[in-house]
Amino acid sequence: MFLIVGLGNPGVEYENTRHNAGFMAIEELARNLSVSELKQKKKCHALIAENKIDDHKIILAQPQTYMNLSGQAVSSLLQWYKISIEKLIVVYDDVDLEPGQLRVKRGGGSGGHHGIESVIGQTEDSSFIRVRIGIGKGPTPGDVTNYVLGKIPSGQKEILNETISRAAEAVSLIISKGLDLAMNEFNR
Repeated sequence: MFLIVGLGNPGVEYENTRHNAGFMAIEELARNLSVSELKQKKKCHALIAENKIDDHKIILAQPQTYMNLSGQAVSSLLQWYKISIEKLIVVYDDVDLEPGQLRVKRGGGSGGHHGIESVIGQTEDSSFIRVRIGIGKGPTPGDVTNYVLGKIPSGQKEILNETISRAAEAVSLIISKGLDLAMNEFNR
């Protein structure tokens, strides 16, 4: 069984923001799997759906704890479903990658991403699989908060939607064929 978590912020005010790229990837994966909706799992502080990719059971999840507390939901989900950290895939936005870039890897630090910091802190483990969606740093150096929480401009929507679609494909490939093949395919 795999737990696939897309990071983002709940609420209408955060829809279509760069920081919700992880949520959007989960929604894309749900569409690809003909999942009609994700449902609230209050004990785990997340919207979830159960399905399969090949013969592997999967749990799709969108934490409802807000980005900086994502680890609370991830930790609860891992415990509730008795899933090991090796079977956790986290999909999220990354300002260190240009729009259109996608990276797949296992382990590493947070790279300053508060959602990933929370997941590492709550699970006390950083060895989970990551699918990073490039959103770029924005026009002004320094604090990126306004940039990541800003609505995606029309000029970037197409490239971000393509990258989100590729992220969903990468998750499916990780589960069906393994991490190494997915890294070879998507880390170009």
